Amino acid sequence: MEFLAPASFTDALAAKAAYPEAVPICGGTDVMVELNFDRRRPGVLLDLSRVDALAQWSCDGELIRVGAGVTYRRIIDELGRALPGLALAARTVGSPQIRNRGTVGGNLGSASPAGDAHPPLLAAGALVELASVRGTRRVPVAEFFTGPKRSVRAPDELIAAFLVPPARGPQQFAKVGTRNAMVIAVCSFGLALDPVTRRVGTGIGSAGPTPLRAGAAEDLLAADLPWDDVGALPESLARRFGDLVAAAASPIDDVRGTAAYRRHALAVLARRTLHWAWRDLREGDRG
Repeated sequence: MEFLAPASFTDALAAKAAYPEAVPICGGTDVMVELNFDRRRPGVLLDLSRVDALAQWSCDGELIRVGAGVTYRRIIDELGRALPGLALAARTVGSPQIRNRGTVGGNLGSASPAGDAHPPLLAAGALVELASVRGTRRVPVAEFFTGPKRSVRAPDELIAAFLVPPARGPQQFAKVGTRNAMVIAVCSFGLALDPVTRRVGTGIGSAGPTPLRAGAAEDLLAADLPWDDVGALPESLARRFGDLVAAAASPIDDVRGTAAYRRHALAVLARRTLHWAWRDLREGDRG
C-alpha cells in the first residue's frame, strides 16, 4: 500500500489526478474500520490531515462554506447556532473521540444512506463543492448521492467543502437506534423551517438506497402551516406530514429493522421534530 501525505490542497489535487484510485483519509473514522476488518485494501491512501485549507470554514456570500476537514466537534462548538440541525446530528455521531476526529466531508465521501450528517444537509439545501485539477464545481446535496455508497464525485475529484445557508428558523434532527449515539441509525430525519421564505426542508436517512427528501411533505407544510399566526400546531397537519414522510421512504428489511418498522418510525420522527421546531418558532428560538 502506498501512502501519500500532501501538505497543500494543490498537492492533494495533483496526487488524486495521478492516482485516481487513491482513497482519501482525514479523520479515518470510516476508512480505518474497513481496513481493520479487512473489508477494503486500497493500493493508495491519500492522507488529507495535513491540508490546513480543508480544516477552515468561512462565509461565502450568503452561505457558510465548511471545509471537508472540519470535525464534528468544531461544528458543534463553532457553528451550532448557525447550523443547528447539523450540530444536532453531529452530537449523535459516535463517541467524543470520534467527534474529535470525524468530519462531515468524510461522511459525504462515504455516501452511506445512513450517514447522520446527510438528513440535515438535505433539509438545509446544502451544496457539495468538488475539486480536481480540472476545476471546481458545486452540486446540490440532493443530487450528490447516486446509490448506496455511490455519488457523482469523479475518480480524480476530492470533496473540498460543503456550503449551507445559515438557519433563518428552527431546525431539528432525530434518529432511531439502539441508543442515541455510537450506532448506525435504523432511520433518521432532519427538518428545517424558514419562516422568512416559508420554505420547509426535509431529509430522510437510512430508509432508502440514498438519503432522501420528502417533497410532498415539504409542500404540505409550506402551504398549510399557520405562518402568519404562530399558534398551536394542528395535530391533523402533523399526522398528515408524518404519513407523507413515511411514504417518501424506500426502506428495506435488514438486521437493524424491517421496512415496515422504518416507515412507522419515520412518521413518528417527522411528527416529533415538527412539534419541536414549531415550539422553537413560537418561542422565537432559532435552535
